[in-house]
Amino acid sequence: MTIHKEGLKIIPFILFALIIFNAAVYLFMGESVLFYGILSLSTLFILFCFWFFRDPGTVKSAPENGVLSVSDGKVVVIEPVYEPEYFRDERIQVSVFMSVTNVHINHVPVSGQIVYQQYHPGKFLPAYVPKSSGENERCTTVIKREDGTEILIRQIAGLIARRIVTYKHAGDVVSEKDQLGFIRFGSRVDLFFPRSAQIRVQPDQTVQGGITVIAEI
Repeated sequence: MTIHKEGLKIIPFILFALIIFNAAVYLFMGESVLFYGILSLSTLFILFCFWFFRDPGTVKSAPENGVLSVSDGKVVVIEPVYEPEYFRDERIQVSVFMSVTNVHINHVPVSGQIVYQQYHPGKFLPAYVPKSSGENERCTTVIKREDGTEILIRQIAGLIARRIVTYKHAGDVVSEKDQLGFIRFGSRVDLFFPRSAQIRVQPDQTVQGGITVIAEI
């Protein structure tokens, strides 16, 4: 297990800030109970940051016609819905909610070419709320397989998550071995499938990004 590159961007700044803060507390208060309490909390927080940005090095492979989960988390929605942004027709939506305890790497769920991508600024409602799909800050990506089937992925920021990172962009050819992006500190991912798709997960099921097969199409 290693630290993800997103963690390497932010952890050094957090560590530096904590060192400065604790040094200032020590200068003003000396070796007091309050100083050691703050030092303990600072240590726990930086350890949490290392753990949060972990990269377990998932070995990914999908069965023929299988679509992998984009992220770790819990399935919170499986339902037919009207998708207004790209398809403008009825699709099957499967949503996975990521708590702060989950690995927050977002994986490419299926091989193909990215034919559409659009970032939308928005609110920061709790990511498990259904309307967050259309109102929160989000990034929509559509991957077209060789057989012409299109899968829509929507990365959604949450109440705490304030940064959606996407590594792949329109025109890129991608595979299940690639990382799609990263969302910091709690979030949600929606997948939209054709109505003919066979959903292979259940509500409240815990899934693993790049491992669990969400659907077969």
